[in-house]
Amino acid sequence: MRYLTSIMCGLCLCGLLFLLDVPQPAVAYHSYVLSVQQLRAGLMKASSTNAKGFVLVDVRSPEEHASGMIPGTDLNIDFREMKARHRELGAKLEDHIVVYCQSGHRSNIAAETLADLGYTHVYNVVGSMNAWTEAGFPVSPGR
Repeated sequence: MRYLTSIMCGLCLCGLLFLLDVPQPAVAYHSYVLSVQQLRAGLMKASSTNAKGFVLVDVRSPEEHASGMIPGTDLNIDFREMKARHRELGAKLEDHIVVYCQSGHRSNIAAETLADLGYTHVYNVVGSMNAWTEAGFPVSPGR
């Protein structure tokens, strides 16, 4: 049942990409882009942070992460360490992974790194924390 719930949440997240008519800049090459509004909608649909159907990763430095994170963030892995630490995600190659940083540049690098490693459903949050806070969405204390 939990597996089915994860699949459904993942499909909902994918569906948001197509259902919401939000212009998507062509930043990624073989990963996908996601707006903060789409991310927020995906987080709000989940019955709990563990049942959201995707792994949410802050790829900023630990110091930046400590200043605050998007609620529901599962891990903090510095984008420069993604290739060496990607197994910490605990994700299969077909699982959905969403990455963010402060502006979207480092998370784009992290998303492309994960895609290069064979992950097939990787999403970069456009504007990342800057866009999240500008939209007035809540920020949780970092760990």
